[in-house]
Formats: sequence, structure tokens, C-alpha cells
Amino acid sequence: MTTWNDDRGFGFIKPDDGSRDIFLHFTAVPLGATRPYQGQHLIFELERDDKGKMRAVRAEPVIATERAAPTVRPTSVVVGIASILAFITIYLVAGWRWGMPLSVAALYLALSILAFAMYAADKRAAQRGRWRTPENTLLLVGLIGGWPGAIVAQQVLRHKTKKLSFRTRFWVTVVLNVIVFVTLAWYFSGHAIPGFHLI
Repeated sequence: MTTWNDDRGFGFIKPDDGSRDIFLHFTAVPLGATRPYQGQHLIFELERDDKGKMRAVRAEPVIATERAAPTVRPTSVVVGIASILAFITIYLVAGWRWGMPLSVAALYLALSILAFAMYAADKRAAQRGRWRTPENTLLLVGLIGGWPGAIVAQQVLRHKTKKLSFRTRFWVTVVLNVIVFVTLAWYFSGHAIPGFHLI
């Protein structure tokens, strides 16, 4: 595989003879076979699509157990747990110093449950070769407050822990969410808002 877009479910194969790249859609991979990834070696058959262009079908790994070695270490369980505990501490301090309704904690919990469910559904889709949840959607749910549940899902399900680009963007959303949380808690502490009081 010269390129593979896992979110969109397609990529291109470079034939050994150096000819033009061949289009591959995930539906052309037999059920139960390893999901394609960039750099993987495949054996496949060719057929023409409705427009007369060649595409790969019945594509399988040259070696069934072949798997590219990760270039980065998976996200540490310790880092994930420490991040959640640190946020709980920040939340308690913010509640004590500035005050906020318990509904904020309930919102974080609800979004975390949603995030966990979305990660679980995405992993099932990946295992079954079905259409995936876009990474930007997963990141958005984390950004608005579901990141604690996303961290739990990543560790429990072992999903989305190895891709460096996703991990980087994910932790950026975590930092941004915490900054916004602290900023809003501090700002509203100096303004009388109905229902906004100490825990």
C-alpha cells in the first residue's frame, strides 16, 4: 500500500512491476482479513469498474500475520489516569475557589459516556471493515468535554493509541478544554449568574 485513508476506507496499491497505482476500497478486502495500512504488502486480483478503470479486488496480506511495527509507543495508561485525576483536582479546586453548578460535572460525565460509546463503535467498525467514525468527530466530542471518557476508551479498548498524528491532536483538545474550563470558571465567579454557586 502506497497510501491508505482509514477514515474514508480507500487507498492505492503500487504494483511490483512499477505500473500505475491501483485503487483499493475496503469492501474489496475479504471479511476477516487484516485491514489495510500504508506500507503493507498485498496480493490481489484486478477488475474494471463501471467506468472502465482498473481496481483491486480480493486483496489480502502476503503474510496473514504481517503487521507494521508501530513507530511510536502507545499512550501510557499512567498518563491517561494521571490526566483524569489532575482534572478532577482542578475541578474540585475551581468549585471551592470559584463555585459552579453540579450540572457541569454531569455534562462532563454524559459527554464522556458518549465518547466511550463512539470509540467502541469505531473499533467494531474497524474490525469488521465497515465505515469508520471520522477522527475529527472523535476529537470534537473530546474537545467539548468528553475527553475523560475518550481516554478510558483508548486504554480499555486499545483503540487510537498508536497513531501519532491523532494522539497529538487529541492531547491538544484536552489542553484546550481544560484551559477553557478554568477560564470560564474564573470569569463567571466574578459575575452574578443565577444557579452558579459553590458546590
